[in-house]
Formats: sequence, structure tokens, C-alpha cells
Amino acid sequence: MPHFAERIAGGLWGLLVGDAVGVPYEFHAPSELPPYAALDMLPPAGFRRAHAQVPPGTWSDDGAQALALLASLLACGKLDLDDLGRRLVAWYDHGDMAVDRVVFDVGIQTAEAIRALKAGAAAHVAGPRHERANGNGSLMRVLPLALWHRGSDSELVRDAQAQSLVTHGHLRAQVCCALYCLWARRLLYAAPDAWADAVATLRTIYGSTSPEYAELAEHIRPDDPPQGQGSGYVVDSLHSARMVFQAHTYADVVRGAIALGHDTDTTACIAGGLAGVRDGVQAIPAAWMQQLRGKALVGPLLEQLLRLAAQP
Repeated sequence: MPHFAERIAGGLWGLLVGDAVGVPYEFHAPSELPPYAALDMLPPAGFRRAHAQVPPGTWSDDGAQALALLASLLACGKLDLDDLGRRLVAWYDHGDMAVDRVVFDVGIQTAEAIRALKAGAAAHVAGPRHERANGNGSLMRVLPLALWHRGSDSELVRDAQAQSLVTHGHLRAQVCCALYCLWARRLLYAAPDAWADAVATLRTIYGSTSPEYAELAEHIRPDDPPQGQGSGYVVDSLHSARMVFQAHTYADVVRGAIALGHDTDTTACIAGGLAGVRDGVQAIPAAWMQQLRGKALVGPLLEQLLRLAAQP
């Protein structure tokens, strides 16, 4: 069984590697993808890669925003939405936390929120709040919060929802982030049924009369069998990750996420981070780790995160 530090490192590397493996396959239907066994960091010859100008092994906006969130948490010692907003603008404008400082993939709602931030909006109201603004952009970056957080489950839920506000203000996206963070925390501490434990905890925190509880019950439906289509809708992303997470190895979780097609980098990022937590950093294929670009951006952040985790 992986040690605690190995699970933390596995979560961070796992989301970045999953993202990078998934990038070349984005926007393809499942029928257009190579055979399952050929889904790799380096796609087979002749495959029409998405983002063909981007070298294989490069994480996308998913990984860059996750690192921006982690850097903010480490610098501020707390979740500071204004600082996070500034870091997301720096990523968008200058490529901070992007490999080679090249930004090549920006979600619709995230771009709208960043324009609002640049126009002077406060971070906690920058994210669009209408029901159709429920993309997966705040879910894909949130795992570092769960890896860093030392507070109670209620505080983790509060912060998971708050970080979503910067780019995705609708309650549904917030609740998905909260459930995902509790799921990750239960995996971090090796709970036997991490998903069920996270769902039960979240229901208790929300209480049956809250609007959050209603979103969970009516739209997220966490008791349904996991079925996902690999789309960019935040609820489908969460269920897609849960579905492919049933695989027994990190590589199969990531390949299963990509095999769904469509938003392959984000599904593989969301699921791969959790598989890294579950299985530890050693479970990530060595070839994928070697092929991952931009590792110098990650090392100092991970070292600081692990030092914090080692404190009593």
C-alpha cells in the first residue's frame, strides 16, 4: 500500500500525466481513436492529433490551472480567491504554469471569467453563474486543494466550492468540486469505499433542506451506477471519472478515460489524479513520467507540499 507522501505525489503527477496523455486525442469520437492498447503519450503514426502543434507530453489548461491553484495555496497559506484570480490571468496572458508558456486550450466559461477579472470583477463573482455554464473547468483543477487541505471536511467543502466561483459560479459545478475533493480525501486516507463515504459525508454537511443537497440529489445523482460519455459537462466528467476509476491500474484508468473520446485530456486528468492518489506515484508508467514535459515547474511545488504534509 502506498505511503501518504506517495499518494500526494501520485495525485499531482497523476493529474498532469493523465492530462498530457489525453491531449492528442481531444475532440475525437470514440470510433475515431486508435485501439485501446495504442492509447499512449505518443499516438501511433498516422493518427490525426488534436493540437498538432503541441509536442507530445505537454499538459493543457487543466494542468496549468491545477498548478496555479497549488502555487496560490502554498504562497498564501489559505485559499485566496483574489490571488487565484490573478494567477489565472497570468496563465492566460503570459503562460504561467503552462509548458513553454504556451496556452493552447481555454474553456469557454474560463475565458469569459478571465475577461471579467481583467475588467475589474471581484474573483468571487467572476465566473458565470447561469445553468449552461456548467463546464468542467473548475473540477479539472481542484485536486491540489484536497492534497493541500488540513481543515475539516466542512472546510474542505467550503473551499472546494469557493475556488469554483472564480470561473464557474453555478452551484452544480461547486457541488461537483466538493464531492470530488471529499472523494480524493477519502482515497488519500485509504477508505475502503471512498465514493460512498464522500457522498454520505457531503449529505450530512449540506443537510436535506439546502439548495446544495437538492443539486446533489436531482442533478448529480451520486447513487446511480457510474455512466459517462467523456463530455465537457461537469456532471458527466465526474461520472466518467468514477466509471473509469473502476480499472485496477493507473494506466488503465487513463486509457479508459481517453477511450470515451471527446474531452479526453480533462477526463484523464480528473480520473488520473484520483488513480495516482489511490495507487501512489510509483504506479504511473515510467515511460509516461519520462515523456512528460515541464517537470521543472512541478518539483518545487511538490517539495513544498510534501513538507507541509509531513508536519504534525
